[in-house]
Amino acid sequence: MRRFLLALTLSLLALQAQATRLTTVLDGAWRFQRADVAGAEAPDFDDGDWSTVALPHTYNLPDGETGGAPYRGAAWYRRSIEVAPAGAVRRFLEFDGATLAADVWINGRHAGRHEGGYARFRFDITALLQPGRNLVAVRVDNGKLPHVAPLAGDFTVFGGLIRPVRLIETPQAHIELLDHGGPGVRVDIEQLTADQARLRLQVQLRNDGDRPARRKLRLTLRDADGRSVAQHVQSVQLDPAAPLTATATLEVRQPRLWQGLRDPYLYRLSAELVEARTVADTVQLPVGLRQFGVDPQRGFLLNGKPYPLHGVNYFHAGRPGHGVAVGTAEIDEDLRLLMDMGLTALRLVHYQHPAYTYERADQLGLVLWTEIPLNSLMAETPAFRDNIQAQLRELIRQNHHHPSVAVWGVGNEVYRSDEPIRALLADLHARAKQEDPSRLTSYAHCCAPDDHPMALQTDLASYNRYWGWYDGEFKDIGPWADKLHARMPEKPIGLGEFGAGASALQQEDPPRRPEPGGRWHPEQYQALFHETYAAEVARRPFLWGSFIWLGFDHAAANRHEGDTTGRNDKGLVTYDRRHLKDAYHLMRAWWSDRPVLHLTSKRLIHRPVGPVGIKAYSNARKATLAVNGKEVGTVEVVDRIARWPGVALEAGRVVLTVTDDRGSSDSVEWEIGGRAPDAPGPSRVPQTGG
Repeated sequence: MRRFLLALTLSLLALQAQATRLTTVLDGAWRFQRADVAGAEAPDFDDGDWSTVALPHTYNLPDGETGGAPYRGAAWYRRSIEVAPAGAVRRFLEFDGATLAADVWINGRHAGRHEGGYARFRFDITALLQPGRNLVAVRVDNGKLPHVAPLAGDFTVFGGLIRPVRLIETPQAHIELLDHGGPGVRVDIEQLTADQARLRLQVQLRNDGDRPARRKLRLTLRDADGRSVAQHVQSVQLDPAAPLTATATLEVRQPRLWQGLRDPYLYRLSAELVEARTVADTVQLPVGLRQFGVDPQRGFLLNGKPYPLHGVNYFHAGRPGHGVAVGTAEIDEDLRLLMDMGLTALRLVHYQHPAYTYERADQLGLVLWTEIPLNSLMAETPAFRDNIQAQLRELIRQNHHHPSVAVWGVGNEVYRSDEPIRALLADLHARAKQEDPSRLTSYAHCCAPDDHPMALQTDLASYNRYWGWYDGEFKDIGPWADKLHARMPEKPIGLGEFGAGASALQQEDPPRRPEPGGRWHPEQYQALFHETYAAEVARRPFLWGSFIWLGFDHAAANRHEGDTTGRNDKGLVTYDRRHLKDAYHLMRAWWSDRPVLHLTSKRLIHRPVGPVGIKAYSNARKATLAVNGKEVGTVEVVDRIARWPGVALEAGRVVLTVTDDRGSSDSVEWEIGGRAPDAPGPSRVPQTGG
């Protein structure tokens, strides 16, 4: 009965919301042309020979995934929408992402321009609509605009309407939709103890009618079972063209905290604008009660206790044949694969991600570091500074309500170290703290001394380090961290990136050290890289966080290396998600609470006769190897690795089986006496960065 009443309550809430704020997804029937077509905004323009596409859509396929020089320029989208007479209704067009700049016309009249490809934006199009059929035309441009970030980067900038577009209808008196793409409702935690939580709420209200409107504002916080735990009701007078921000305080007794993976408990806040007894407009947000902090000695703190952040850099759920124009199913698949590793955090690089990613992180208990696209280059112009500040404001306003977000990232690997970049990073840090003093800030530093001022402008110092790949040796990572920590004992330091390239199709055991820009990236070398880094990082709890570059291979048109042109292959999982690389299983052994046992080099099935070193990754204490049913020996698992050196294998079919002291097992069949494919000679293609 309780579940039935809960379901009924939630259904009524959903119907109520739908009856007052109507949202229509405009995903189909778009006419498209990849060219800058003069006059395409006009309602009578003939687009009969254009293609028909559905959203999300990118116009960089296949050229954005295959290397070379993908198209960087303008393209057009057109479709019609039918609307009833407006009456007392306001209508907004909402875009979740249009790369990199978008101009929007309604019936040939310009509705607005947005610059920045990865944040949500809205235009009020009420005055531009007419009853019946209306023409929406959008010019999207992913060209290298001199003042729109990112100016550069080691990733393909896929052009297009890469995320959903919606038509939103509200009453004339409504909760604000034009606050830089944000929800119009803000929740700040003023006090949080075991006995009580005190929340400060701000709701932006607007009356676009021509007469004053008197309403009730009802704010209700419900627990996960839908029960009201706190409520505030107040009367508001909304005068025409006079925006109002209403404030209120809610107190929650015996709050249940959002505890990351252990207990990602969410309350839900509904902000309702009530006219008489009818809910005229409503917004609902998740609320997680938690506090973030950092200690230079103990690392990241969640609710006052150490909570190690270990995870990967996540670049969007890009897929072959789709680029970044993907939906919720692809994001869910990615998060399932990542969660199975046991990670606690994600760095969302190098721009704002789809809203659904943040929503799922809230629900799953993942801690997020999310950032703006200040990457590689900056321009010393007021227009560029205004644009990057605007993108930071959008990132924060749109995601402030997500309990998973802990760190606002203000940039990554800008290849200069002079006063202009230091000043810009300082300004961005200040803007982030002004917008949201409750969270931490970080910059991912690579290319100047570790204690350079540009690395220290934010709360957290984060470093991208690739010893053993681009230069140096694997073992350099530990001494580097110790020396830096000793030199700056009061500054929280962490690893923003570390990793090595790997092709699941290229096998060599033991591997030679690859050329980073070369065509031979054997999977085994990446595994060796992470074997050392994982152990060294685990021994240094003072690191506030560590993030592997990267979770999944991604499209990078500038790269010509490994087995595929146009690909960054440092992912733990391949771009098509078909292959989990050995390093993926290594990190599962380090991070997962579930039993892990994985024999390495399974894909190298043809091997010469002779002694072979055999390894398995495990989080057990001991493991036993058998060859063709005959036991070879039991060994201790050290740093998540069980090793059997110099195992003699005779010619023919060989089955290796490994078991651990918990009863888990794994096996592989090899052909001994076959000839492994030769690795090509080294190829030198200069390459830096993640």
